[in-house]
Amino acid sequence: MTAQPEPIVRMDDITVEFPGVLALDKVRFDAYPGEVHVLLGENGAGKSTIMKVLAGVNTTYSGTITYKGEPITARSVLEQRERGVSIIFQEMNLLKNLTVAENMFLGRWPVTAFGGIDWKKMFSDARRLLDSINSDISERALVSTLSVGQMQMVEIAKAISFDSDIIIMDEPTSALTEKEVDSLFAIIAQLKAKKVAIVYISHRLEEILKIGDRITVFRDGKYIETVSAKGAPVDTLIKLMVGRDLSEQYPKVHCEPGDNILEVRHLNQGKLLRDISFHVRHGEIVGFYGLMGSGRTETMRAIFGADPFDSGEILIKGIPTRIKSCEDAKNQGLALLTEDRKNQGLILAFSVKENIVLANLNNVMTGFGISRASERRICTNLSDSMRIKTPSLDQKVKNLSGGNQQKVVIAKWLNSDSDIVIFDEPTRGIDVGAKVEIYKIMNRLKQEGKGVIMVSSELPETLGVADRIYVMHEGRITKCFDNPEGLTEGDVMKYATGTAVDVESCAEA
Repeated sequence: MTAQPEPIVRMDDITVEFPGVLALDKVRFDAYPGEVHVLLGENGAGKSTIMKVLAGVNTTYSGTITYKGEPITARSVLEQRERGVSIIFQEMNLLKNLTVAENMFLGRWPVTAFGGIDWKKMFSDARRLLDSINSDISERALVSTLSVGQMQMVEIAKAISFDSDIIIMDEPTSALTEKEVDSLFAIIAQLKAKKVAIVYISHRLEEILKIGDRITVFRDGKYIETVSAKGAPVDTLIKLMVGRDLSEQYPKVHCEPGDNILEVRHLNQGKLLRDISFHVRHGEIVGFYGLMGSGRTETMRAIFGADPFDSGEILIKGIPTRIKSCEDAKNQGLALLTEDRKNQGLILAFSVKENIVLANLNNVMTGFGISRASERRICTNLSDSMRIKTPSLDQKVKNLSGGNQQKVVIAKWLNSDSDIVIFDEPTRGIDVGAKVEIYKIMNRLKQEGKGVIMVSSELPETLGVADRIYVMHEGRITKCFDNPEGLTEGDVMKYATGTAVDVESCAEA
């Protein structure tokens, strides 16, 4: 009879407290060599927190960690890395003024016999690692020139370079293209074959069921249950995560749309955007879908005045409008929830309430400055309605989980009372319960007669939420679906990949 292998790591009674918050309450977790152990839970459930304990990021914990049969204390990232534990963070930690290769080997650059940096070896080793994950990113490129998805692939290659026994992947696919996701899954299969333990944190249920071996669910800082990933019912996983049944994953309300609230005609921006024309009506949600690099985000940034465009026309409520800056756009009733919440959507050193009021300070200003009573009333209402998990409104946003940071961004723009609200990847890194809340917010805006645009890289979400869908490929709109009901993912993907173009459906009056 074959003996049951010992876990490579076992964590028992792990407790972590932050000011005003019990982040982890005597939770447990283990991982075996050659398995993918998925950590699942809502934002703020404690998934990233326990992995930061294991990786040596958070050293203020109580409980026991047993690693390779020996009790250890995780004192630092460097110490844990030397033991064989690597982590790929959800929020990337690359130095943008350095090259890809320099980032990959930061702190351990190879040296020549004369004590200088061995640039040839470093670039060669970086190229080998990038080739191993099927990435065509140049090892000599500055990180500042890379997309979010490319940065994520660099982080993955960097983690593999440590030859670790445990690799923690925190939302590794959140910014990857379909091709890059396939490459990552192939890498994970190779690592499993080498008996590397993978700890995988993701909100994408379809992918964790595809690659996971076991799933452990946390809720509100507590351990709930560990189940086999094979054949696990999605409804059961959702109930374990949120503690209740979700009646509908994509709630949808039906409204009779009104006149055009936004029209974009023949927008061009160098090679990025070519002849973009579309419209949004009062009381509808318009989805924009495309693969990475298709021009979705670039279109929204141009409309919002964040980037200049070469030619084209923007009409708001039928009136031609000149938008040269984000301030112009905001004054015209537009709101843009950016794709990159960390660098573009928030001031991380500010508190929750300071970020929420930022887009509409007039709401809280008096002749004597900011009315603290108005500020607290508005922020309390929005925080409660968004279910933002924070010990107080005075908590700095940088201390919140990624999903709760996203909720603060949404609350900020809801406070601006805009007529046209653009959501760029609003549910990236958000748990399934919070996603439903955000869809309901979009529906509420639709019912109020506002125009809503949702940019998403998740096709099931786009099909489930949008009233109309524009598909983009290489800077062009290749198809407009006026009624997504009954559409399959295959129907949309042929236009997203450029294998089909429907010029007539894209023509705008």
